[in-house]
Amino acid sequence: MNKVMSNKWIIALYVLPALLLIGILIFIPLILTGYYGLMKWDGIGSMEFIGLQNYVTALQDKKFWDSALHSFLLAVFSTLSLIIYLAISLILASKIKGADLLRKIYLIPMLLSSVAIAQLWVKIYNPSNGMLNSLLMAIGVENPPAWLAEPSLVLYAIFIPILWQYAGFYILIYYAALKNIPESIIEAAKIDGASPIQIAYKIKLPLIMGVVKVTIVLAVVGSLKYFDLIYVMTGGGPNGASEVMASYMYKLAFSTNNFGYGSAIGFLLLIITLIVTLIIRKATATKEEIQY
Repeated sequence: MNKVMSNKWIIALYVLPALLLIGILIFIPLILTGYYGLMKWDGIGSMEFIGLQNYVTALQDKKFWDSALHSFLLAVFSTLSLIIYLAISLILASKIKGADLLRKIYLIPMLLSSVAIAQLWVKIYNPSNGMLNSLLMAIGVENPPAWLAEPSLVLYAIFIPILWQYAGFYILIYYAALKNIPESIIEAAKIDGASPIQIAYKIKLPLIMGVVKVTIVLAVVGSLKYFDLIYVMTGGGPNGASEVMASYMYKLAFSTNNFGYGSAIGFLLLIITLIVTLIIRKATATKEEIQY
């Protein structure tokens, strides 16, 4: 076996199918998206080469930058919510009663499709007979807002189901990382008189910092390209108040048949995501990794 695996040609033969698949399914579509962004094209007829005009137009497009701001706001809220998910994971990993049941309950949103979650929250936010406004009126709030119709509220109203949808995913990651910490380290800290908060802050958190960094990247990148739930709930409305970069790209390409401009927006979304990912990796890079 060692003789076989030391042969570079055999290693290349094993790796080649996966590389071909990644190239065909990921890299070629990315290159084509950038190429279509150089064209004036409705997605069906002949293409006309117009150089960087679509990209220049996108950089001067107020709607694009508004959608980018909304995507960045979602990324900020998603990153801040990781603190809550981490706190819940610390509690669940501390051997409390009913931890297994609570962990399963937190995972339920992950089992639902984005469309089902969107439909559920549209009913909750219904201004006339929705559960939220019914509760507000029951406690004496007069004229509760129409959550998905108010331009100043709709974006934040949509953030709640998105954060709820992915809570179980991040809690499960943190919980697995915390349970992987050797119990002997925790017991030694207890013998030395460390409190539960000190153990969590000075021992558990540094030991799972590598996992925390990965979840930050996942939360930010996932938020920047988020699309489905927002599109189902509001379609980017009212008047673009909940538009994000991915939904703006979809509208341009498939609703207005401006496929060339939509491709340019999609390629800019890719570049922005790559730049943000590199910044996060640079900001969270450490020279030493704690071993245990």
